Amino acid sequence: MSAPTAVSSDQRAVVLLSGGLDSATALAIARARGFKCHALSVDYGQRHVAELEAARRVARAGGASEHRIMRVDLAGIGGSALTDPSIAVPEEPSSGIPVTYVPARNTLMLALALGWAEVLGARHIFIGVNVLDSSGYPDCRPEFVGAFEQLAALATKAGVEGQPLRIEAPLIALTKAQIISEGTRLGVDYSATVSCYQADADGRACGRCDACRQRSAGFTAAGVVDPTRYKAL
Repeated sequence: MSAPTAVSSDQRAVVLLSGGLDSATALAIARARGFKCHALSVDYGQRHVAELEAARRVARAGGASEHRIMRVDLAGIGGSALTDPSIAVPEEPSSGIPVTYVPARNTLMLALALGWAEVLGARHIFIGVNVLDSSGYPDCRPEFVGAFEQLAALATKAGVEGQPLRIEAPLIALTKAQIISEGTRLGVDYSATVSCYQADADGRACGRCDACRQRSAGFTAAGVVDPTRYKAL
């Protein structure tokens, strides 16, 4: 995982964009650093599909030069409450890695971003992973990000020719409140984002899942009004 890099305004980056709070902030940071951003969202069979419409809104508002949605059938693998409707989304804190962990999700998403980056000639991929508010997901740790960057150097034409691609994880060590404060400073419209693991078709949040609890606590800690739309309870 590389340190932040100053770039010229025409340098390209692929930004993984889920439509949630963190990825919207990562896009804003990439733009603020001067990158021409190509946003990539993944339809992986997630139950909270409203986040893909949110990603479209965020890409437009965030100044992405292009936005693509690619399809990977992680629901065919299953094993997660986010892809298997027979597994309930927890509404209380739990110990260990929760059932909302999606096996290999960030590995596959980064692989897609890596392929697109090679085609674009981009040397940077931004991902909004965060270790402090990750619910214990193993693919949100700095060790994972660093290891994938090493893989990218070995597995790509650019890497073996001496121009390795960098994985930028600008939120990796920030609290949710710090992320919200930085995004607010950069003008992110968080009302356009969807973080809830079981948002309805209109993007309204449940207010009870782990993602909702972290999001709400972050806005409170940051002293920023929470613009989230919630389902009627």
